[in-house]
Amino acid sequence: MVTAPTRPAVPRAVTAPAVLLGLAGLLFVVYPVVRPYGDAAPAGEAAAFSSTAWVVAHLAAVAGFVLVGLALHGFGRAAEVTWWVGTGLVLPYYGAEVFALHVLGQRLSGPQLAEVAEAIRLGPVAAVVFVAGLVALAVAGVLLVAREGVVAVPFAVAMIGFLPQFFAGPEVRIAHGVLLGVGLVLLAVRAARRAACPGPGPGIAGR
Repeated sequence: MVTAPTRPAVPRAVTAPAVLLGLAGLLFVVYPVVRPYGDAAPAGEAAAFSSTAWVVAHLAAVAGFVLVGLALHGFGRAAEVTWWVGTGLVLPYYGAEVFALHVLGQRLSGPQLAEVAEAIRLGPVAAVVFVAGLVALAVAGVLLVAREGVVAVPFAVAMIGFLPQFFAGPEVRIAHGVLLGVGLVLLAVRAARRAACPGPGPGIAGR
């Protein structure tokens, strides 16, 4: 009996970066879409901080940072290491946003909550570490462009704009999340194609 030849399966380890990047892209869209924006004014901080949506949104961002780091193993050592350095620096700040502000929103309100929240967010050490982490993440995006070419440009632009978008309104922040999600999906497609058709390494010949 003659059986039809079977197509060799692509190892899971090879397809993992594409899956991780796709999931990260979704999570970075969830982050600004789900996040409450009542904290823009002191009167709305307690409701925003204490909501379940606040926790879900910020944990989505935390997971997104980690998933991108895991996926970058196949995108060059320099970008991978720089991303992990940046992630390590920004996650403590996100931890304060997720947990500290959430608890404070349940127990305080009005000017007292606004004062404590500002002290947590704009404390000199916290602010410097957070900004340094975002700069490292932006550098990782630029390194990906140098390695992967035009396909990585949307991701790099989104990472460069990660800090400025914090000072914008909900519409801009959601648009930024969509841009970042699209950038990660494009990188996921690149990873999937590379796994399916292994060829020349990255660089001009591989673009």
